[in-house]
Amino acid sequence: MAQLLEFAGNHLLLVTSLAAVLAALITTSLTGGKNNIEPQQATLLINHEDAVVVDVRPMADFNGGHIVNALNIPINGFANQIGSLDKHRQKPIILSCRSGNQSQFALRQLRKAGFEKVYNLRGGIMAWQAANLPTARKR
Repeated sequence: MAQLLEFAGNHLLLVTSLAAVLAALITTSLTGGKNNIEPQQATLLINHEDAVVVDVRPMADFNGGHIVNALNIPINGFANQIGSLDKHRQKPIILSCRSGNQSQFALRQLRKAGFEKVYNLRGGIMAWQAANLPTARKR
């Protein structure tokens, strides 16, 4: 046990990184990824159920390329902007970010606010672009 504590003290960065990875794995396993959807599933929701796409990346990243007709609500002020989505409460809401991690946080906030049909785009805009799906740019 003493050696373990000594190792942890000498390799604080490694131990902290391990704890962060374990926390992410536990969070993912608890949610089961049940609210994650692939880009192809997202296109079905957009086309057949009039889903709303909310991009939580900073505005500069959003302006560089985003899913067509997506709304931009950056994650750093997301909690204060949830009210702006009330008019879309009955529609499916697809959250996206760069890789699908930050939008997972926004998903939890919307669930707490009572939104039921909320989905996270697995892989974010990177997966969307890798699937050769259309994007738009702000000028």
